[in-house]
Amino acid sequence: MPRMLDVSEDVRAEIGDEEAERLLAGENAPGSYDCTSCRTPGDSEQERTSTVLFVGEETAVLAFAHASCIPSQVVQVAEEQLQGAVRSITGAEPAGGAPEQAVLGITSGLVLIEGDLHPALVVEPTGPIARPGSGGTTDEFLPLLIEQGFVPVTDMGRLPSVLPGWSVLLAMGQLHAVLQPGTGGGSSSVSWWQAHQPLQVTDGWRAAANKSQRVLVFAAPVGMIGQQPREDLLRDALEKAAADGRLVAAAMPLAGT
Repeated sequence: MPRMLDVSEDVRAEIGDEEAERLLAGENAPGSYDCTSCRTPGDSEQERTSTVLFVGEETAVLAFAHASCIPSQVVQVAEEQLQGAVRSITGAEPAGGAPEQAVLGITSGLVLIEGDLHPALVVEPTGPIARPGSGGTTDEFLPLLIEQGFVPVTDMGRLPSVLPGWSVLLAMGQLHAVLQPGTGGGSSSVSWWQAHQPLQVTDGWRAAANKSQRVLVFAAPVGMIGQQPREDLLRDALEKAAADGRLVAAAMPLAGT
């Protein structure tokens, strides 16, 4: 039985025409599956289904999801990430030329803006981030993000704008990655941040994310936010960072695999 599969040109280029045709013919594709984005059953014989390919240096994993949850695409992930390493900011180096990379810590929480609770991620590196090749000690974390489309936050009462091409990857109800557009164009994405192990989020956070299909991502320099045990304290830290001109943000669509 032919499947109602979407196989993007990028996915086809990776798996080859022969394998793509076998998938479309139903030979290697599942009939029923659990969509790991929304965690509800799907049926590739009855509804459009996306093929999503995770590609590392040596490993490739093909996944299936409702086409309404995520489009067919290739997600490039470094092999060491698949082995459990934490990805640092793409292309950046720790300030001072230290041999170890500063990694990005992420905290999840709900933020009240314009009368609604919004799912949010707060990103803070473990050390200063220098511009690639600069060898300097100046922390360039926020300028680098602004160049990529993040916007400085001056008012925590206003929603940040959507950043095109970026997304937050939630699978099986856990946080896996923040994705950014690939450098080669097309529909491929690369991991900007990758979880060492999938991070648990609260039921309330997941419900808010599934409702809005959008996640607010805030970022601040090292030492600005810290690990806050309660969401009211997290909000206070975000407001202080915004008042100090040390906070940037963007809204990103929720994606699954």
